[in-house]
Amino acid sequence: MTNPGSVSSRGWLKSSVVDPMFFASLQAALTPMQVVPLPVAMGMAKRFGRSFGGAKFNRTRVEKAVERLRVAMPDIDDEERYDLVLRSYEHLSMLAIEFIRTARFLTDDGWPDYIELSDLRNAMRPMIEDHPTLLLTGHCGNWEILGYTLALLGFKLNALYRPLDFQPFDQWARNTRSRRGLELVDKFGAMKRMPELLSQNESIAVVADQNAGARGLQVPFFGRLASTYKAIGLMAIQHNARVLVGHATRIFPAPDFASGVRYKIDMVDCIYPEDWADQPDPLFYITARYRRGIEQMIRKAPDQTLWMHRFWKSRPRHEKLNKPFPKKLREKLLELPWMDEAQVDAIVDQSDRDRGMMLSKGITEFR
Repeated sequence: MTNPGSVSSRGWLKSSVVDPMFFASLQAALTPMQVVPLPVAMGMAKRFGRSFGGAKFNRTRVEKAVERLRVAMPDIDDEERYDLVLRSYEHLSMLAIEFIRTARFLTDDGWPDYIELSDLRNAMRPMIEDHPTLLLTGHCGNWEILGYTLALLGFKLNALYRPLDFQPFDQWARNTRSRRGLELVDKFGAMKRMPELLSQNESIAVVADQNAGARGLQVPFFGRLASTYKAIGLMAIQHNARVLVGHATRIFPAPDFASGVRYKIDMVDCIYPEDWADQPDPLFYITARYRRGIEQMIRKAPDQTLWMHRFWKSRPRHEKLNKPFPKKLREKLLELPWMDEAQVDAIVDQSDRDRGMMLSKGITEFR
């Protein structure tokens, strides 16, 4: 049997001694990346990211990402897809630098040296007028910069946040983000907290492009059905909330900016209650439309998208059971104002290929 006292002692030792020492060591190791000019640090990170992405041990992940790009971007060749994947690794590495330096360069006085704002007047109106608002983005561009900048500009914003496993680093992230008024909502327990915030006319930021599992709604994403969070649409309907879809993309190098790096914040879609009021299936409409908005932002910056993510992992029930494309689902797709017969036919064809492939390989989800 395990001595409870010894477990408690080990836990105390780890949280009070080992973790702080490791965090201090990590800070010391990262000091050079924090003191050199940001463009220099970004250039170093970019080179590291490409080397890491192209390493032999990473070949399987890269091949899977190239496979996803064959579906998402069939009009480019594999050489271009491979380069896009390596550039996404460059992007991931630069994100790490931005994560640890955001609070230093995005200040009350210094932010105009780094941020370019598109015309946000209509998009930001719900937040200015204290309407309940859901701000959605994807793993495209820098989602941290998006939320941090809006909070810095005075918009009261709550961001859905998955706690980091390493406690000292998690606490540091919470402290630096909350310093500018960005409140972090713990992902665990968020389904209770988020409706409470919306009922108080607050705004919530969510990274909403990941696979939603077996319970998600299957809607189009780059011409293939993707499991997508339906809780967002349900909360929007329940609270009459506005749904904004936006992102912050990086321009580097940026010789026209004194900082050498700049970020453009843009909103690609704004979904209001009146947009879904007359739709046959409001929940399906909202979910499909915000997923379409995420697709649009990715098309604008495919090199700043994490193609390592398994967007299409969970498959529709009919594909898993090797059944024909459901007539009702086809009708729902045709009811979407931006879809036509040819687009729906292409989705049906892709679904037929997917279920055939799963049958031949004996699988029920994509890896």
